[in-house]
Amino acid sequence: MPDIGFPAGALARCRQLLEPAMRATVADLHPWTERMAAFTLGWSDIDGTPVEADTGKGLRPALAMLCAEAAGGTFESAVPGAVAVELVHVFSLVHDDIIDSDERRRHRPAAWKAYGVGPAVLAGDALLALAVRSAASGPHAAAAAGLLSSALVELVHGQTLDMAFEERPWTGPEAVTVAEYTSMAADKTGSLIGCAAALGVTFAGAPADLATRMYGMGRDLGLAFQMVDDVLGIWGDPSRTGKPVFGDLRRRKKTLPVLAALAPSLPRSSGSAGTSASGELALLLSSGADDEDAVRLAADLIEKEGGRDRALSMAADHASRALDTLDAVFPDARDLRALITSLLDRTH
Repeated sequence: MPDIGFPAGALARCRQLLEPAMRATVADLHPWTERMAAFTLGWSDIDGTPVEADTGKGLRPALAMLCAEAAGGTFESAVPGAVAVELVHVFSLVHDDIIDSDERRRHRPAAWKAYGVGPAVLAGDALLALAVRSAASGPHAAAAAGLLSSALVELVHGQTLDMAFEERPWTGPEAVTVAEYTSMAADKTGSLIGCAAALGVTFAGAPADLATRMYGMGRDLGLAFQMVDDVLGIWGDPSRTGKPVFGDLRRRKKTLPVLAALAPSLPRSSGSAGTSASGELALLLSSGADDEDAVRLAADLIEKEGGRDRALSMAADHASRALDTLDAVFPDARDLRALITSLLDRTH
């Protein structure tokens, strides 16, 4: 596929509309909750002092706005949907950090480390409530609220599966399969990205069948995004990810590279160490060892068994499906295509 470049100009336009709308929305909160929300969103320090922190690229709201434009609407028409998906995204990160005991987020303390678990839960709940209100505003409120509600049910279902996987063994008949992982990731990550795309065309006034197609495109995109994220969760550069190297291995997360390396039904790549390496990996993971040597050996075994390559290959397959849908629906949406491509190009 040709490299048509990162749509920096389009993203800048999206941010110019998004941030004032986000700040106006958050301003409706109680001052204490507003301060926690502002910190979580990267607008202030722990004590409320304004800062210029890493607020993320805002790719989900940009996706909503660019989908609206592609469907014949304007960036402005999709702002309520863009605000909604960004607030849900941030809410999910706040709660994920609590669930996973992650102490850092974007090179700063996680909200629960900064304010405590209870206040962080409250801040996350407040962001979710604002998201629902934002989606339910405007002339397409009913359809938009329905899309967001469906996405939230899927997101929580996916998060529940992800947690339940932690209680299952690494091998044997009760082991988590690659197919189960894929279903989980489609809900946990794909649902909100699909919702962003569907909300964009909905706020542009497009028919429901187009929203359904874009939701499916976004789920494929979300799967690809999560699969790449799983690779970064083991081998990513901490200066870029904001998390320690091998972090997912230390927590014994059942991510795609690990599951693919252990899966007996998948063909081994040429030069793979075969069953002896996968057996060693299973024993190592079951041992609970999390010192530097153990996690580095686990990462090496996953790579030898082809887990990293298979994860990236599966990500590429889902990315291709997403782009095929996009090209069939909006063949001339160059900025939108560039944004989707940039979501996936994070391993270089």
